[in-house]
Amino acid sequence: MEVVTHLCVSIPVDAPADVADALSAAVRAAERGATMVEWRVDALAESDGAIAAIRELVARAPVPCIVTIRSAREGGAWGGSDSDRVSLLEALCAATDEPLPAYVDFELADYDRSANLRQKVNLCVSHPGQVREVGTRLILSAHDEAGRPANLARQVASMARHEACAVAKVAWTARSVRDSIEAFELLLARPKPMVSLCMGEAGVMTRVLAPKFGAFLTFARAGGPGDADGAAAVAAGTAPGQPTVAELVDRYGFSGIGPATRVLGVIGWPVAHSRSPDLHNAWLRARGADAVMVPIPVSPSWEAFKASVGELVDFAPLDFRGAAVTLPHKEHLVRFVRERGGTVEALAARIGAANTLLVEPGGGVACANTDAPAAVASLCDGMGIGRDALRSRRVAVLGAGGVARAVAAGLADEGATVVVFGRNAERVRAMCDGLMSGAGESGASCGAFAGRVIAGRAGEEACGCFHAIVNCTPVGMQGGPDPDGNPLPDDMSLDGVTVMDTVYAPRETPLLRESRSRGARTVDGWQMFERQARLQSERWPVG
Repeated sequence: MEVVTHLCVSIPVDAPADVADALSAAVRAAERGATMVEWRVDALAESDGAIAAIRELVARAPVPCIVTIRSAREGGAWGGSDSDRVSLLEALCAATDEPLPAYVDFELADYDRSANLRQKVNLCVSHPGQVREVGTRLILSAHDEAGRPANLARQVASMARHEACAVAKVAWTARSVRDSIEAFELLLARPKPMVSLCMGEAGVMTRVLAPKFGAFLTFARAGGPGDADGAAAVAAGTAPGQPTVAELVDRYGFSGIGPATRVLGVIGWPVAHSRSPDLHNAWLRARGADAVMVPIPVSPSWEAFKASVGELVDFAPLDFRGAAVTLPHKEHLVRFVRERGGTVEALAARIGAANTLLVEPGGGVACANTDAPAAVASLCDGMGIGRDALRSRRVAVLGAGGVARAVAAGLADEGATVVVFGRNAERVRAMCDGLMSGAGESGASCGAFAGRVIAGRAGEEACGCFHAIVNCTPVGMQGGPDPDGNPLPDDMSLDGVTVMDTVYAPRETPLLRESRSRGARTVDGWQMFERQARLQSERWPVG
């Protein structure tokens, strides 16, 4: 039977004065799609008037609620004794004339530590041995902000053994894709209703895909500090990596995710800034495809890419059908597909870099490059010329990574003379020689370009002899190493030149802003990004 996964907004309430803001945030979250609220009252529980304030939160909650007084030992703010904490829960749950929380959350480590404490907690909640009328149920939980706990399997087994435990919950900070896969494996083997998730950016996919694997709930925050959700503390959530309710509903289509949902990823480092999920998920929903794209950060090394993407492809229950692959992994993708015995499409082989991973239902892999045709079309539009006119144009390309390879190859295919500039002269020469030899770093064989790709020398980009300049570095990228930077010299004349940036977040980069002030025509990265994304969306096998 298919499980309905709750979308639970987690709201910290630090003092009685915060109750009104917290309730307003909960109402807005429910209007946006939240079906449960967790009142995190760690700090409030130590205030004067705590019981009255918590009862007000429970009574006025717009959806069923969880009450959690998280101990400092597991990342919460409660600094009092365990006996005092349980006394508060007992006063809250034993009242006969007050609304009761649907659940209380209590840490497994403290529950197991003392038989006396366990007995008191059990008096507060419904279970087979309960001797009085109690409407509240128990979530036993374990959290590790440092990483995967060594005793994870023992924690889950202990939760399953306790009759009073209605829901088992484990959460830890993910360090790689492997952590998220293990969270899904725990859900598939769950002995009772369960929450299994990973904190941090690397764990976002566990929060989004909770309904696919039958989790009891997933947690979201009310919103960012700029939202109309009241105080920033209320809006900010209770754990790293929590999306907002609006993001889960609007960006990921949370209510439509289920066991049959196919999964796509955007893979890069960093990847939090990527707009690919917004664009592709909207297109997927528009065409009625049961699929969702999630961000998957993978650290820069080849080893990390190979291991992570291999996990995604090989874990059959994920239904992983492909990915948009961005910096710094576009060359890694070609190598990965070759090593797996898959198909590297001709253009990607020629370039030695790809941005699109395709995974067939049986696990077969292929890769393609949609950057090159998108870059050519975007630059020609910006210059106001047709493709044929590129034969008489000189274009400077800044950078020597996967995007630069695609842009240079695409323009040279159309007959342009492309001069490549980069900080690492040896890497630039190797890229240009590889492209012109028709081999590329991947060893692919192909015919000659109609134009040329040559290595430039430092300072030559300011020679005044280029019709266009294309930035293929991450300089100016939101979340990148130099978000405020401009890759061009300050004194470079740009009258009559077309400057294109492949960075699309932000859309208005320092390079574009400064280039316009010097007389250049500009092409923002969004134009290339949307074109290449359209080409990707036509290829993924998601129905």
